[in-house]
Amino acid sequence: MSVAAIDATTHARDVIAPDAPALDPRTRVQLDGSIVPTLLRMAWPNVLVMLAQAATGLIETWFVSRLGTDALAGMALVFPGVMLMQMISAGAMGGGISSAIARALGAGRREEADALVLHAIVINIALGACFSIVMLAWGRPIYRALGGAGGELEAALAYSNIVFAGTALLWVMNGLASAIRGIGNMLVPALVICVGVVFLVPLSPCLIFGIGPFPALGIAGGGAALVLFYAAGTAVLAWYILSGRSLVRLRLSRPRRPLFRAILGVGAFASLTSVQTNVIIALATALVASTAGPEAMAGYGTGARLEYLLIPLVFGLGAPLVALVGTNIGAGQSGRALRIAFVGGAIAFAVTEAIGLTAALWPTAWPALFSSDPRVIAAGSSYLRIVGPAYGFFGLGLALYFASQGAGRLFWPLFAGFLRMLIAIGGGWVALRVGGSLVWLFAAIALGLVVQGMTVVAAIMAGAWDNGRSAVAN
Repeated sequence: MSVAAIDATTHARDVIAPDAPALDPRTRVQLDGSIVPTLLRMAWPNVLVMLAQAATGLIETWFVSRLGTDALAGMALVFPGVMLMQMISAGAMGGGISSAIARALGAGRREEADALVLHAIVINIALGACFSIVMLAWGRPIYRALGGAGGELEAALAYSNIVFAGTALLWVMNGLASAIRGIGNMLVPALVICVGVVFLVPLSPCLIFGIGPFPALGIAGGGAALVLFYAAGTAVLAWYILSGRSLVRLRLSRPRRPLFRAILGVGAFASLTSVQTNVIIALATALVASTAGPEAMAGYGTGARLEYLLIPLVFGLGAPLVALVGTNIGAGQSGRALRIAFVGGAIAFAVTEAIGLTAALWPTAWPALFSSDPRVIAAGSSYLRIVGPAYGFFGLGLALYFASQGAGRLFWPLFAGFLRMLIAIGGGWVALRVGGSLVWLFAAIALGLVVQGMTVVAAIMAGAWDNGRSAVAN
């Protein structure tokens, strides 16, 4: 598909804008405030909540690891699918929602911004239902194709069936949070999710091990705790918007194709990037399982958990980047939008590279948190030694992907993701056939991260956002 064809789906040209009212003070700061202080002020609540969510996932993994290697390996099978769902709902489609609302507010179209909230909820309920149907109906053959068998396959299904039965709640929660972030308000979604995490952390082991009055559900208890968390978060965010405290309101209105297109034009293409990331890890998991067995698969899955930890961390910067870039593009300030993107990319590179280098210098510390099996620790350590130093390029590319969502320019991030997939999985498969060692697979994964990040940087510097700039502003 050409760049022009992608761009044509991104913007709702036939929405007639009313006379632009005075801009809200929050919007004015995004258009005129100093870039670094504004970005950091908007980012810190989001970074906090993303770290809280990531820490919750790690704590849950630690609890599940007490159930044995089969449970840990089963969770490694399910985790790419769960992360795919979360990345699409919060990052990809969430970015489409935030970007559309930010562009509408930047151009002074308040009624359109309000109508986008309802359209966002409709889209997310439909997509959540699709995820549930697919995973509940075909979970077993999917996990078997990824290398699951015996005890780890049954553990994967026990966890997966509970989580994916409540998928629609996660989608609605993230859709409402994205609508609020689109106005530049990062604090309210952060508070709601952080308070939910405070209750989720003790609830999860209670349901896993049967503490107090709770039944012992095993690995399924972790999934049940997550679904309860999604339900509570959805209720609180819906109350906040309906109460009139938000700049955008949920109003009943007739469905309008241009508004669906304004969200899906960005969100659908961004979802392909999320799919790429999770397909790479899922296929790498299958390659590891077929080459070195379930212990190595559990070790790689544990190591890949740290890579997944980078995603919510960068999302903490990414959500403000979507709002800031989208608002400035909507107001016709494309030069400032580019400066914001590269400032955010530099911060993301520094943070994620520091994490990757730390993991590479002390590679046994991370997998040893989850297992004492030497084969699990060896595989996880090998992955971190080789791939960890490339984490900065992953963070850089991911931050610029979020910025490109705000600009409505997603061709190059998508293309870079395909390059990464080709190098990591295609090159890794060839390397395994030739060398027979996981070291070469991990080297291909690291190279893919470097190529992905640098491709997006080069494309934006070469003017990828300039082509059809007026379309972005409309």
